[in-house]
Amino acid sequence: MGTGVMIGAGIFALTGQVAEFSGTLFPAAFMLAAVISAFSAYTYIKVSNKYPSAGGIAMILKKAYGPTTVTGGAALLMAFSMIINESLVARTFGTYTLQLFGVEGGILVPILAIGLIFTAFLINIAGNEVIGSVSKITAALKIGGILVFALIALYAAGFSFQPGQSSAPGEQTSVGGFMAGVALAILAYKGFTTITNSGDEVKSPEKNVGRAIMFSLAICAVVYILVCFAVGSTLTIPEIVEAKDYALAEAARPALGEYGVWFTVAIAIIATASGLLASVFAVSRMLAMLTDMKIIPHSHFGMPGDVQRHTLVYTVIAAGVLAAFFDLGRIASLGAIFYLVMDIIIHWGVLRHMRKDVGANPFILISAICLDAAALAAFLVLKAQSDPLIIMIAFVGMVVVFGFEKFYLSNYRDKQVEATPHGDDH
Repeated sequence: MGTGVMIGAGIFALTGQVAEFSGTLFPAAFMLAAVISAFSAYTYIKVSNKYPSAGGIAMILKKAYGPTTVTGGAALLMAFSMIINESLVARTFGTYTLQLFGVEGGILVPILAIGLIFTAFLINIAGNEVIGSVSKITAALKIGGILVFALIALYAAGFSFQPGQSSAPGEQTSVGGFMAGVALAILAYKGFTTITNSGDEVKSPEKNVGRAIMFSLAICAVVYILVCFAVGSTLTIPEIVEAKDYALAEAARPALGEYGVWFTVAIAIIATASGLLASVFAVSRMLAMLTDMKIIPHSHFGMPGDVQRHTLVYTVIAAGVLAAFFDLGRIASLGAIFYLVMDIIIHWGVLRHMRKDVGANPFILISAICLDAAALAAFLVLKAQSDPLIIMIAFVGMVVVFGFEKFYLSNYRDKQVEATPHGDDH
Protein backbone atom coordinates (compact mmCIF):
# COMPACT_ATOMS: atom_id res chain seq x y z
CA MET A 1 0.00 0.00 0.00
CA GLY A 2 2.89 2.36 0.72
CA THR A 3 4.36 1.77 -2.74
CA GLY A 4 0.87 2.15 -4.17
CA VAL A 5 0.31 5.55 -2.54
CA MET A 6 3.73 6.82 -3.67
CA ILE A 7 3.56 5.77 -7.29
CA GLY A 8 -0.07 6.77 -7.65
CA ALA A 9 0.68 10.25 -6.35
CA GLY A 10 4.15 10.95 -7.53
CA ILE A 11 5.34 10.13 -10.94
CA PHE A 12 2.24 10.96 -12.97
CA ALA A 13 1.26 14.08 -11.05
CA LEU A 14 4.64 15.62 -10.31
CA THR A 15 7.16 14.93 -13.10
CA GLY A 16 6.19 18.03 -15.06
CA GLN A 17 5.73 20.16 -11.93
CA VAL A 18 9.25 19.30 -10.71
CA ALA A 19 10.77 19.88 -14.16
CA GLU A 20 9.23 23.36 -14.21
CA PHE A 21 11.31 24.27 -11.13
CA SER A 22 14.45 22.18 -11.66
CA GLY A 23 14.96 22.37 -15.42
CA THR A 24 17.25 19.70 -16.89
CA LEU A 25 18.24 18.71 -13.34
CA PHE A 26 14.79 17.30 -12.54
CA PRO A 27 16.04 13.66 -12.40
CA ALA A 28 18.60 14.82 -9.81
CA ALA A 29 15.77 16.53 -7.88
CA PHE A 30 14.00 13.16 -7.59
CA MET A 31 17.28 11.53 -6.51
CA LEU A 32 17.89 14.12 -3.77
CA ALA A 33 14.25 13.86 -2.68
CA ALA A 34 14.79 10.10 -2.22
CA VAL A 35 17.82 10.78 -0.03
CA ILE A 36 15.91 13.31 2.09
CA SER A 37 13.00 10.88 2.38
CA ALA A 38 15.41 8.15 3.53
CA PHE A 39 16.64 10.44 6.34
CA SER A 40 13.01 11.15 7.25
CA ALA A 41 12.13 7.46 7.15
CA TYR A 42 14.79 6.76 9.79
CA THR A 43 12.70 8.58 12.41
CA TYR A 44 9.49 6.75 11.52
CA ILE A 45 11.25 3.37 11.43
CA LYS A 46 12.89 3.84 14.82
CA VAL A 47 9.63 4.76 16.55
CA SER A 48 7.54 2.14 14.69
CA ASN A 49 10.04 -0.60 15.58
CA LYS A 50 9.71 0.25 19.28
CA TYR A 51 5.98 1.05 19.27
CA PRO A 52 4.24 -0.66 16.31
CA SER A 53 0.57 0.35 16.14
CA ALA A 54 -2.25 1.30 13.81
CA GLY A 55 -1.86 4.91 14.94
CA GLY A 56 1.14 5.65 12.74
CA ILE A 57 1.95 9.35 12.71
CA ALA A 58 -0.70 10.15 15.33
CA MET A 59 0.94 7.65 17.68
CA ILE A 60 4.43 9.04 17.06
CA LEU A 61 3.29 12.60 17.77
CA LYS A 62 1.44 11.60 20.94
CA LYS A 63 4.49 9.66 22.20
CA ALA A 64 6.71 12.71 21.52
CA TYR A 65 4.47 15.59 22.66
CA GLY A 66 1.62 14.02 24.63
CA PRO A 67 -2.07 14.87 23.96
CA THR A 68 -1.23 18.51 23.20
CA THR A 69 -1.97 21.20 20.64
CA VAL A 70 1.26 20.34 18.81
CA THR A 71 0.21 16.69 18.46
CA GLY A 72 -3.27 17.53 17.21
CA GLY A 73 -2.13 20.33 14.91
CA ALA A 74 0.74 18.38 13.33
CA ALA A 75 -1.41 15.25 12.89
CA LEU A 76 -4.10 17.33 11.19
CA LEU A 77 -1.46 18.90 8.93
CA MET A 78 -0.48 15.40 7.85
CA ALA A 79 -4.11 14.44 7.33
CA PHE A 80 -4.73 17.58 5.27
CA SER A 81 -1.52 16.98 3.32
CA MET A 82 -2.77 13.51 2.41
CA ILE A 83 -6.24 14.77 1.54
CA ILE A 84 -4.61 17.44 -0.64
CA ASN A 85 -2.57 14.65 -2.20
CA GLU A 86 -5.77 12.71 -2.92
CA SER A 87 -7.23 15.66 -4.80
CA LEU A 88 -3.92 16.00 -6.69
CA VAL A 89 -4.06 12.34 -7.69
CA ALA A 90 -7.76 12.55 -8.59
CA ARG A 91 -7.20 15.53 -10.88
CA THR A 92 -4.23 13.73 -12.45
CA PHE A 93 -6.57 10.80 -13.14
CA GLY A 94 -8.99 13.17 -14.86
CA THR A 95 -6.25 14.88 -16.89
CA TYR A 96 -4.75 11.61 -18.16
CA THR A 97 -8.14 10.01 -18.89
CA LEU A 98 -9.05 12.94 -21.16
CA GLN A 99 -5.90 12.28 -23.21
CA LEU A 100 -7.69 9.21 -24.60
CA PHE A 101 -10.13 11.60 -26.25
CA GLY A 102 -7.67 14.32 -27.21
CA VAL A 103 -9.21 16.73 -24.71
CA GLU A 104 -7.24 19.02 -22.40
CA GLY A 105 -8.52 20.55 -19.15
CA GLY A 106 -11.95 22.04 -18.74
CA ILE A 107 -14.78 21.13 -16.42
CA LEU A 108 -14.39 17.41 -17.19
CA VAL A 109 -11.19 17.17 -15.09
CA PRO A 110 -12.87 17.95 -11.72
CA ILE A 111 -15.92 15.88 -12.70
CA LEU A 112 -13.77 12.80 -13.37
CA ALA A 113 -11.72 13.53 -10.23
CA ILE A 114 -14.80 13.62 -8.01
CA GLY A 115 -16.10 10.44 -9.67
CA LEU A 116 -12.86 8.63 -8.81
CA ILE A 117 -12.96 9.88 -5.20
CA PHE A 118 -16.51 8.56 -4.84
CA THR A 119 -15.47 5.18 -6.30
CA ALA A 120 -12.60 4.97 -3.79
CA PHE A 121 -15.15 5.64 -1.04
CA LEU A 122 -17.34 2.73 -2.19
CA ILE A 123 -14.38 0.31 -2.31
CA ASN A 124 -13.23 1.42 1.15
CA ILE A 125 -16.70 0.67 2.52
CA ALA A 126 -16.33 -2.87 1.14
CA GLY A 127 -13.67 -3.59 3.77
CA ASN A 128 -9.96 -4.14 4.41
CA GLU A 129 -9.62 -7.42 2.50
CA VAL A 130 -10.92 -5.88 -0.72
CA ILE A 131 -8.58 -2.89 -0.32
CA GLY A 132 -5.58 -5.14 0.32
CA SER A 133 -6.30 -7.35 -2.70
CA VAL A 134 -6.86 -4.39 -5.02
CA SER A 135 -3.67 -2.72 -3.74
CA LYS A 136 -1.51 -5.79 -4.42
CA ILE A 137 -2.81 -6.35 -7.96
CA THR A 138 -2.67 -2.69 -8.99
CA ALA A 139 0.80 -2.15 -7.46
CA ALA A 140 2.20 -4.98 -9.60
CA LEU A 141 0.41 -3.71 -12.73
CA LYS A 142 1.51 -0.12 -12.41
CA ILE A 143 5.12 -0.79 -11.39
CA GLY A 144 5.48 -3.21 -14.31
CA GLY A 145 3.71 -0.85 -16.69
CA ILE A 146 5.74 2.19 -15.70
CA LEU A 147 9.01 0.25 -16.06
CA VAL A 148 7.92 -0.93 -19.53
CA PHE A 149 7.15 2.70 -20.47
CA ALA A 150 10.54 3.88 -19.17
CA LEU A 151 12.54 1.16 -20.92
CA ILE A 152 10.75 1.65 -24.26
CA ALA A 153 11.22 5.44 -24.11
CA LEU A 154 14.91 5.02 -23.21
CA TYR A 155 15.34 2.45 -26.00
CA ALA A 156 13.81 4.89 -28.48
CA ALA A 157 16.31 7.51 -27.28
CA GLY A 158 19.20 5.05 -27.64
CA PHE A 159 19.71 4.79 -23.86
CA SER A 160 21.51 8.11 -24.08
CA PHE A 161 20.28 9.34 -20.67
CA GLN A 162 20.66 12.82 -22.16
CA PRO A 163 18.01 15.53 -21.90
CA GLY A 164 16.13 16.47 -25.04
CA GLN A 165 17.82 19.45 -26.67
CA SER A 166 16.30 22.78 -27.63
CA SER A 167 17.37 26.37 -27.81
CA ALA A 168 14.40 27.56 -25.78
CA PRO A 169 15.10 29.47 -22.56
CA GLY A 170 14.20 28.20 -19.12
CA GLU A 171 15.99 24.85 -19.22
CA GLN A 172 18.56 25.83 -16.61
CA THR A 173 17.72 26.57 -13.01
CA SER A 174 19.06 28.28 -9.93
CA VAL A 175 20.00 26.51 -6.69
CA GLY A 176 16.77 27.83 -5.19
CA GLY A 177 14.76 26.56 -8.16
CA PHE A 178 16.39 23.14 -7.89
CA MET A 179 15.64 22.90 -4.16
CA ALA A 180 12.05 24.00 -4.78
CA GLY A 181 11.80 21.13 -7.26
CA VAL A 182 13.19 18.82 -4.58
CA ALA A 183 10.51 20.02 -2.13
CA LEU A 184 7.79 19.02 -4.61
CA ALA A 185 9.53 15.73 -5.46
CA ILE A 186 9.46 14.80 -1.75
CA LEU A 187 5.67 14.59 -2.14
CA ALA A 188 6.26 11.66 -4.50
CA TYR A 189 7.84 9.68 -1.66
CA LYS A 190 5.80 10.70 1.39
CA GLY A 191 3.43 7.75 0.92
CA PHE A 192 5.86 5.64 2.94
CA THR A 193 4.35 7.23 6.06
CA THR A 194 1.11 5.29 5.45
CA ILE A 195 3.02 2.08 6.22
CA THR A 196 3.37 3.22 9.84
CA ASN A 197 -0.41 2.77 10.16
CA SER A 198 -0.09 -0.99 9.61
CA GLY A 199 1.49 -2.04 12.92
CA ASP A 200 -1.65 -3.95 13.98
CA GLU A 201 -1.92 -5.98 10.76
CA VAL A 202 1.70 -6.79 9.83
CA LYS A 203 3.41 -9.94 11.13
CA SER A 204 6.44 -9.14 13.34
CA PRO A 205 5.77 -5.37 13.00
CA GLU A 206 8.84 -4.44 15.06
CA LYS A 207 10.93 -5.63 12.07
CA ASN A 208 8.65 -5.65 9.06
CA VAL A 209 7.20 -2.13 9.21
CA GLY A 210 10.74 -0.72 8.87
CA ARG A 211 11.60 -3.19 6.11
CA ALA A 212 8.45 -2.31 4.20
CA ILE A 213 9.33 1.39 4.38
CA MET A 214 12.88 0.79 3.11
CA PHE A 215 11.81 -1.52 0.29
CA SER A 216 9.01 0.78 -0.88
CA LEU A 217 11.32 3.81 -0.93
CA ALA A 218 13.98 1.87 -2.87
CA ILE A 219 11.45 0.56 -5.44
CA CYS A 220 9.96 4.01 -5.97
CA ALA A 221 13.36 5.72 -6.26
CA VAL A 222 14.42 3.32 -9.05
CA VAL A 223 11.09 3.68 -10.87
CA TYR A 224 11.03 7.49 -10.60
CA ILE A 225 14.59 7.99 -11.76
CA LEU A 226 14.15 5.68 -14.76
CA VAL A 227 10.97 7.53 -15.72
CA CYS A 228 12.67 10.92 -15.32
CA PHE A 229 15.44 9.90 -17.70
CA ALA A 230 12.86 8.44 -20.12
CA VAL A 231 10.77 11.62 -20.16
CA GLY A 232 13.83 13.89 -20.24
CA SER A 233 15.46 12.06 -23.15
CA THR A 234 12.24 12.19 -25.19
CA LEU A 235 10.99 15.73 -24.53
CA THR A 236 12.72 19.07 -24.04
CA ILE A 237 12.14 20.91 -20.76
CA PRO A 238 9.77 23.46 -22.38
CA GLU A 239 7.77 20.55 -23.84
CA ILE A 240 7.61 18.84 -20.43
CA VAL A 241 6.48 22.08 -18.76
CA GLU A 242 3.87 22.72 -21.46
CA ALA A 243 2.42 19.23 -20.89
CA LYS A 244 3.23 19.19 -17.17
CA ASP A 245 -0.15 17.79 -16.09
CA TYR A 246 0.23 14.79 -18.46
CA ALA A 247 3.98 14.69 -19.15
CA LEU A 248 4.32 10.91 -19.28
CA ALA A 249 1.59 10.54 -21.90
CA GLU A 250 3.27 13.21 -24.02
CA ALA A 251 6.66 11.50 -23.63
CA ALA A 252 5.20 8.21 -24.92
CA ARG A 253 4.03 9.81 -28.17
CA PRO A 254 7.41 10.13 -29.97
CA ALA A 255 8.44 6.54 -29.14
CA LEU A 256 5.18 4.66 -29.68
CA GLY A 257 2.73 7.11 -31.24
CA GLU A 258 -0.90 6.98 -30.13
CA TYR A 259 -0.54 3.40 -28.89
CA GLY A 260 2.10 4.62 -26.47
CA VAL A 261 -0.24 7.36 -25.25
CA TRP A 262 -3.06 4.86 -24.68
CA PHE A 263 -0.75 2.47 -22.83
CA THR A 264 0.60 5.25 -20.61
CA VAL A 265 -2.87 6.61 -19.91
CA ALA A 266 -4.07 3.11 -18.96
CA ILE A 267 -1.20 2.74 -16.48
CA ALA A 268 -1.86 6.27 -15.16
CA ILE A 269 -5.52 5.41 -14.56
CA ILE A 270 -4.57 2.26 -12.63
CA ALA A 271 -1.84 4.07 -10.68
CA THR A 272 -3.86 7.11 -9.69
CA ALA A 273 -7.00 5.12 -8.87
CA SER A 274 -5.16 2.63 -6.65
CA GLY A 275 -3.04 5.36 -5.05
CA LEU A 276 -6.17 7.28 -4.13
CA LEU A 277 -7.79 4.13 -2.75
CA ALA A 278 -4.86 3.39 -0.41
CA SER A 279 -4.54 7.03 0.67
CA VAL A 280 -8.24 7.39 1.55
CA PHE A 281 -7.94 4.24 3.66
CA ALA A 282 -4.85 5.56 5.49
CA VAL A 283 -6.29 9.03 6.19
CA SER A 284 -9.58 7.70 7.53
CA ARG A 285 -7.61 5.35 9.80
CA MET A 286 -5.50 8.21 11.14
CA LEU A 287 -8.48 10.51 11.74
CA ALA A 288 -10.29 7.70 13.55
CA MET A 289 -7.21 7.18 15.73
CA LEU A 290 -7.05 10.92 16.56
CA THR A 291 -10.74 10.74 17.51
CA ASP A 292 -10.10 7.77 19.80
CA MET A 293 -7.22 9.70 21.39
CA LYS A 294 -9.68 12.57 22.10
CA ILE A 295 -7.39 14.93 20.17
CA ILE A 296 -9.97 15.97 17.56
CA PRO A 297 -13.74 16.33 17.95
CA HIS A 298 -16.18 14.02 16.24
CA SER A 299 -19.80 14.11 15.19
CA HIS A 300 -21.62 11.36 13.30
CA PHE A 301 -24.24 13.80 11.90
CA GLY A 302 -26.80 11.01 12.09
CA MET A 303 -24.71 8.63 9.96
CA PRO A 304 -24.71 4.90 10.79
CA GLY A 305 -21.52 2.88 11.31
CA ASP A 306 -18.35 3.30 13.33
CA VAL A 307 -15.98 6.27 13.67
CA GLN A 308 -13.77 5.21 10.76
CA ARG A 309 -16.80 5.07 8.45
CA HIS A 310 -17.56 8.67 9.43
CA THR A 311 -13.95 9.86 8.97
CA LEU A 312 -14.00 8.16 5.57
CA VAL A 313 -16.96 10.35 4.58
CA TYR A 314 -15.22 13.51 5.83
CA THR A 315 -12.04 12.56 3.93
CA VAL A 316 -13.70 12.06 0.55
CA ILE A 317 -15.82 15.22 0.89
CA ALA A 318 -12.74 17.35 1.66
CA ALA A 319 -10.75 15.76 -1.21
CA GLY A 320 -13.67 16.29 -3.58
CA VAL A 321 -13.97 19.99 -2.71
CA LEU A 322 -10.24 20.54 -3.29
CA ALA A 323 -10.30 18.59 -6.56
CA ALA A 324 -13.20 20.73 -7.77
CA PHE A 325 -11.65 24.14 -7.09
CA PHE A 326 -7.81 23.91 -7.12
CA ASP A 327 -5.48 23.24 -10.05
CA LEU A 328 -2.66 20.69 -9.92
CA GLY A 329 0.14 23.18 -9.28
CA ARG A 330 -1.52 24.83 -6.28
CA ILE A 331 -2.67 21.54 -4.81
CA ALA A 332 0.89 20.18 -4.98
CA SER A 333 2.34 23.36 -3.44
CA LEU A 334 -0.06 23.31 -0.49
CA GLY A 335 0.60 19.61 0.13
CA ALA A 336 4.38 20.12 0.07
CA ILE A 337 4.27 22.96 2.62
CA PHE A 338 1.98 21.11 5.05
CA TYR A 339 3.94 17.87 4.80
CA LEU A 340 7.38 19.41 5.31
CA VAL A 341 6.23 21.40 8.35
CA MET A 342 4.68 18.27 9.88
CA ASP A 343 7.80 16.22 9.11
CA ILE A 344 10.06 18.75 10.86
CA ILE A 345 7.75 18.70 13.91
CA ILE A 346 8.00 14.90 14.09
CA HIS A 347 11.82 14.84 13.82
CA TRP A 348 12.12 17.56 16.47
CA GLY A 349 9.77 15.74 18.83
CA VAL A 350 11.70 12.48 18.54
CA LEU A 351 15.02 14.32 18.93
CA ARG A 352 13.88 16.19 22.07
CA HIS A 353 11.70 13.61 23.81
CA MET A 354 12.20 10.08 22.43
CA ARG A 355 15.74 9.79 21.11
CA LYS A 356 17.11 7.66 23.95
CA ASP A 357 13.92 5.65 24.31
CA VAL A 358 13.93 4.45 20.67
CA GLY A 359 17.73 4.44 20.25
CA ALA A 360 17.83 7.05 17.48
CA ASN A 361 21.04 8.69 16.28
CA PRO A 362 20.80 12.45 16.94
CA PHE A 363 23.02 13.29 13.94
CA ILE A 364 20.55 11.61 11.56
CA LEU A 365 17.58 13.34 13.21
CA ILE A 366 19.24 16.77 12.98
CA SER A 367 20.22 16.07 9.35
CA ALA A 368 16.60 15.20 8.53
CA ILE A 369 15.42 18.49 10.07
CA CYS A 370 18.02 20.53 8.17
CA LEU A 371 17.28 18.84 4.83
CA ASP A 372 13.52 19.37 5.23
CA ALA A 373 14.06 23.00 6.29
CA ALA A 374 16.34 23.73 3.32
CA ALA A 375 13.84 22.32 0.83
CA LEU A 376 10.93 24.15 2.49
CA ALA A 377 12.78 27.50 2.63
CA ALA A 378 13.76 27.34 -1.05
CA PHE A 379 10.21 26.42 -2.02
CA LEU A 380 8.69 29.26 -0.01
CA VAL A 381 11.10 31.83 -1.48
CA LEU A 382 10.29 30.75 -5.04
CA LYS A 383 6.56 30.63 -4.39
CA ALA A 384 6.68 34.06 -2.74
CA GLN A 385 7.83 35.42 -6.10
CA SER A 386 5.51 33.44 -8.39
CA ASP A 387 2.38 32.68 -6.34
CA PRO A 388 2.32 34.45 -2.94
CA LEU A 389 -1.38 33.65 -2.49
CA ILE A 390 -0.68 29.95 -1.93
CA ILE A 391 1.80 30.82 0.85
CA MET A 392 -0.87 32.99 2.49
CA ILE A 393 -3.41 30.14 2.19
CA ALA A 394 -0.91 27.70 3.73
CA PHE A 395 -0.02 30.09 6.56
CA VAL A 396 -3.64 30.91 7.39
CA GLY A 397 -4.48 27.20 7.19
CA MET A 398 -1.78 26.32 9.73
CA VAL A 399 -2.82 29.13 12.09
CA VAL A 400 -6.45 27.95 11.91
CA VAL A 401 -5.48 24.29 12.50
CA PHE A 402 -3.29 24.95 15.55
CA GLY A 403 -5.68 27.62 16.89
CA PHE A 404 -8.61 25.24 16.58
CA GLU A 405 -6.69 22.46 18.33
CA LYS A 406 -5.73 24.74 21.22
CA PHE A 407 -9.34 25.90 21.62
CA TYR A 408 -10.76 22.37 21.40
CA LEU A 409 -8.27 20.74 23.76
CA SER A 410 -8.60 23.52 26.36
CA ASN A 411 -12.38 23.28 26.38
CA TYR A 412 -12.34 19.49 26.33
CA ARG A 413 -9.97 19.33 29.28
CA ASP A 414 -12.00 21.89 31.24
CA LYS A 415 -15.12 19.77 30.80
CA GLN A 416 -13.23 16.64 31.83
CA VAL A 417 -11.93 18.35 34.97
CA GLU A 418 -15.41 19.59 35.86
CA ALA A 419 -16.86 16.10 35.30
CA THR A 420 -14.23 14.40 37.52
CA PRO A 421 -15.49 13.75 41.10
CA HIS A 422 -13.51 15.35 43.92
CA GLY A 423 -10.77 13.10 45.23
CA ASP A 424 -10.70 11.01 42.07
CA ASP A 425 -7.54 11.54 40.02
CA HIS A 426 -8.49 9.10 37.25
